[in-house]
Amino acid sequence: MTRVFSGIQPSGVPTLGNYLGAIRNWVPLQDQAEAIYCVVDLHAITVWQDPAELTRQTREMAAALIACGLDPQRCILFVQSHVRAHAELAWIFNCVARLGWLNRMTQFKDKAGKNQEASSAGLYVYPNLMAADILTYHATKVPVGDDQKQHLELANDIAQKFNHDYGVDFFPTIEPLIQGVAARVMSLRDGTKKMSKSDPSDQSRINLTDDADTIALKIRRAKTDAEPLPDHMAGLENRPEARNLVGILAGITNTLPENVLREHGGQGFGAFKGTLADALVAHLGPIAAEMKRLLDDPAALDAALHVGAERARAIAEPICARAREIVGFLPAK
Repeated sequence: MTRVFSGIQPSGVPTLGNYLGAIRNWVPLQDQAEAIYCVVDLHAITVWQDPAELTRQTREMAAALIACGLDPQRCILFVQSHVRAHAELAWIFNCVARLGWLNRMTQFKDKAGKNQEASSAGLYVYPNLMAADILTYHATKVPVGDDQKQHLELANDIAQKFNHDYGVDFFPTIEPLIQGVAARVMSLRDGTKKMSKSDPSDQSRINLTDDADTIALKIRRAKTDAEPLPDHMAGLENRPEARNLVGILAGITNTLPENVLREHGGQGFGAFKGTLADALVAHLGPIAAEMKRLLDDPAALDAALHVGAERARAIAEPICARAREIVGFLPAK
């Protein structure tokens, strides 16, 4: 069976963008592949994290994943730092990857900005850890957004160089798995920017824990233009906010944007926003309720994550042990 891996940072309550662009698409993979998912807390500390907040947000993200449909009985769900093979293989990959490769990574430049000299070394070698996350399970498919495809290419470069340098055929080739109708959800305040937890305005995003009144208010305040909705996709050209809201309704109702326009073309945004808000409330309400239930029993949540880590270690440790042997490390007792 194909082995799939993906991870998500514990950086606050997931947004609608996280859900439609990634998390929801992970759910059916539980029955189509051997699915391994983790909360990547090692990646999180590449920038400063308040320790108490990191603990809280790690549980919060795990609860969100389960509430969105990941079943710890049907997939392997765990916290990254609970499986030491990730960090150990990442160090080996630090010694395989070339500086020139890392210098080409656009995401580091985006995150570090003009203050690159003050960034952590961890942020710079972040892609090597991502490669280790995947390859320590010999996963061959990774559900990923367009912004991560460059990191997957680097992971394959690392795997190929490792295999070449040591004369083995050990690490497999990874393929991106891009899914979903609404793969890219944009800000409610600016349709040219991706919906993000880091945006200073909470009005720019729908959080999975938002209640019905908050969702309705945010959608009502969402930026639009003065024209009614068109009845065909070409009519959304140069209308990023309109295109975004149409895409959100398509994603949350599991249809195509063309179908949304066929049904709502000619409407003004007042009526359309009401329909969109109702659809979001109906879909996200049960997720928020289940998240609360899970977070109200942290011991049970932690127990489920520990079981997931044991299952992950059973796969990762033999692969990492073989990598150590290939490199020439003296066997540990």
